[in-house]
Amino acid sequence: MNKRIKILIVEDEVLIAEFIREMLNKEGYESVGVVYDLQSAVHYIEKNEPEILLLDINIGVKDGGIELAKKRNPKVSVIYITAQNDEGTMLKAIETSPVNYLTKPIRKIEVLASIKLAIKNLKNESIVVKDSYKEIKIFYYDLLFVKSDGNYIEIHTTTKKYVIRQSLDTFLNELNSPLFCKSHRSYIVNKEKVTMKTSTSVFLDTIEIPLSRSYSLNF
Repeated sequence: MNKRIKILIVEDEVLIAEFIREMLNKEGYESVGVVYDLQSAVHYIEKNEPEILLLDINIGVKDGGIELAKKRNPKVSVIYITAQNDEGTMLKAIETSPVNYLTKPIRKIEVLASIKLAIKNLKNESIVVKDSYKEIKIFYYDLLFVKSDGNYIEIHTTTKKYVIRQSLDTFLNELNSPLFCKSHRSYIVNKEKVTMKTSTSVFLDTIEIPLSRSYSLNF
């Protein structure tokens, strides 16, 4: 699964971009795209939804990569590439929560270590479930709540509902994150999505989830 992670290289120096792509291909990464300007990067991201960006800080214009990173989906990991090492630029970049900050000339060992760190972070922030014959990666950022229904659970995300055969407690253990807790014996809730709490319910905007007294201290 890790080698099928979707990576996009955004770098206007063609030789550097192709060097990184070839390096990653040789290491077995199967889905590596390359673009050389900001407009192409925006189009590629909208169409292909990469999970890791190797991003030149000054692509197109000064700090162009930083501006692109600010607009990305929060689940996408960023690894910056730059020839600069001034403190001001670095502080701006750090504000976008990158995985790492690579300086040119690019070194293979640093690129590969950064990719592995990004994959580890993604793994810690997502769970893979089987939907029919497909494996679906659900990012914690998108997961709203989980409801038990007999021998099955319903996983509700911001865009879709998945139904799998598993116990609620087993799924909670697999999530293994403090973001999630039970609000009721039949419900797991993403605490970051809770917008209101009453004595008997928690709300995720307009979605009302029952809250049992025994779980009320979780919120």
